[in-house]
Amino acid sequence: MNANALLDFTGLPRFNAITSADVQPAISELLAQARALVEQLTTGNVAATWNDFAAPLADGIERLSRAWGIVAHLHSVNDIPEWREAYNGMLPAVSRFYAELGQNLKLFASYKVIRESTEYPQLSLARRRIVDNEIRDFRLSGAELPEEKKPRFQAIQEELAHLAAKFSENLLDATNAFAEIVSDEAELAGLPDDVKQAAREAALKDAEAGVPASWKFTLHMPSYLPVMQYADSRRLRAAMYRAYATRAAEFGPSELDNTPLILRILELRREAAQLLGYNNHAEVSLVPKMAESVAQVLAFLRDLAIKAKPFAERDIAELRDFARQELGLETLEPWDVGYASEKLLQARYAFSEQDVKQYFGEEKVLAGLFHVVETLFGVRIKPDSAPVWHEDVRFFRIEEQVGGNSMPNAEKDAHAGELIGQFYLDLYARETKRGGAWMDEAIARRRVAGHASVGIQKPVAYLNCNFSRPVGSRPATFTHNEVSTLFHETGHGLHHLLTRGEELGVSGIHGVEWDAVELPSQFMENYCWDWGVLQQMTAHVDTGAPLPRALFDKMLAAKNFQSGLQNVRQLEFSLFDLLLHSDFDPAGNRSILDLLAEVRREVAVIVPPEWHRLPNSFSHIFAGGYGAGYFSYKWAEVLSADCFAAFEEAGDPFDPVTGKRFLDEILSVGGTRPALDNFRAFRGREPQVDALLRHSGMIPA
Repeated sequence: MNANALLDFTGLPRFNAITSADVQPAISELLAQARALVEQLTTGNVAATWNDFAAPLADGIERLSRAWGIVAHLHSVNDIPEWREAYNGMLPAVSRFYAELGQNLKLFASYKVIRESTEYPQLSLARRRIVDNEIRDFRLSGAELPEEKKPRFQAIQEELAHLAAKFSENLLDATNAFAEIVSDEAELAGLPDDVKQAAREAALKDAEAGVPASWKFTLHMPSYLPVMQYADSRRLRAAMYRAYATRAAEFGPSELDNTPLILRILELRREAAQLLGYNNHAEVSLVPKMAESVAQVLAFLRDLAIKAKPFAERDIAELRDFARQELGLETLEPWDVGYASEKLLQARYAFSEQDVKQYFGEEKVLAGLFHVVETLFGVRIKPDSAPVWHEDVRFFRIEEQVGGNSMPNAEKDAHAGELIGQFYLDLYARETKRGGAWMDEAIARRRVAGHASVGIQKPVAYLNCNFSRPVGSRPATFTHNEVSTLFHETGHGLHHLLTRGEELGVSGIHGVEWDAVELPSQFMENYCWDWGVLQQMTAHVDTGAPLPRALFDKMLAAKNFQSGLQNVRQLEFSLFDLLLHSDFDPAGNRSILDLLAEVRREVAVIVPPEWHRLPNSFSHIFAGGYGAGYFSYKWAEVLSADCFAAFEEAGDPFDPVTGKRFLDEILSVGGTRPALDNFRAFRGREPQVDALLRHSGMIPA
């Protein structure tokens, strides 16, 4: 076992040495060690104190979670058959262990003893928070269930883990299975040159396998989105739209159809909730969140919908008029919306997103992003080296700078140059990489005790996107929306990396309520609209000229272009998710699509075709941890807009006093305090929705 790279915890993951063959022996060994530790802590003469019980348990389980985290990460970014098989082969055993752990009455009892002991008031705020969270989570894991019901609850958790993995795999396989081959060059009219070149290179690559060379378009975002936005060919847009909208549904291979998985997931979530004494999964989901009840969240979403829908109706009316009068489209079909919107944007504001894209080269964007982080939080970001899982992946380190904000005043100058954390950056789309963009942790910050010393384990994060790679000799360029996505995921990364937490359970994003976890990510997006930032972050890919002020002013004028449409779309997703998990019976007569149609009648202004299968690709709620929690994006958007308003009130988006307070009260605290307490400490008051409405153009600035 000493040769198994997955069992090496001395430093960074050894991606140059870890193989799929390592998974079964390594995870099996770590599961055995974890079970032995649990046995020792529950059958030996172990005192129910922090040092004797809680700390050893957290330390012992951390090795398993780190190793399994590496396996899960590689399953996401390198989903080749051997890694898929290795991940799925051990998933039931890992799921079973954590289900058993959450139902272990002896562990639960020890935490309750700590909670009621004289030691509890003497513990640090972080440790008290961990004890409280553990007691809550044991209850949500079925620890208080009658013994005869525990096996069923455990079986549900195992099956749900399997179904989530299968959902994600089906979606990736269905995405990869489709390709639109274009042989008539006339159908490429309107497409940007770099998109056509990428499609040509993809077709040429297939030609080596016997497919005639032409142009190949896929459902991966760098290929799909430009077609929907720029292609003059209505036939091409319609073909791509239908293929994208029906992925992993009954229209394709039955083995990739997510419909039965969705129904089973909903059945199992409902059954698990009722075993715990709740009416539905939504009620369970809200227990560890900021929001207090399903009724409160529904009222929040519907109030926003009332405010946003008139703007959305105005947006769609304008778009239909423009499409009819200027584009000759008497009926605006869903596959026309992106195309017509781009044409309207160009007509109204005299610029194209493709024009803007030429100014956002990869290196300038990264330099600008890093400058924002360094200026706001008093750190330095430098290239670093580490084994990686793909040649495209880059690695960086974050260090303390002289006079920086990331440490208390008494310490910071003495620690200049000290490592704070590190992160991997995997920017480009690949066929073996799941879609979307996400941050995940590789290593969490915590204080660890060694044989001879006690030190801080430095945090490490994964930042993953699905952007276009360089084409030919030209560097990668990003749309402004992709730049915002990169800033968003970096915000998540900063929440993990700039924590000062020393206890694993509340360090970084650990212990942060799910409906507050988007606050730092959405906060960072604001800097993509700052002129000072864009001056340093842009250079035309051909001329090197920075983004012209006149073009930026047009972008700013268009910032809230169709914001009504964008808002009701997110509210549609959020309401559908919450109602699906609270007001839907999988065994009833109403279908999932019936519920979705009801939600659309309430909030939507664009209704997709009857054959559209949104649920089958809604991986956030069926495979990504957002079940009954998609509303978190809107909930946290209120918090993030209100936080950025503090910088606006200070008159400087880089105001050092406000930046230090944001770091001290939001980022560095992690889950040590309730998220609402973090917000109050930063703003000095309760959250207000006004800043979000103003930023969205729904009330005057």
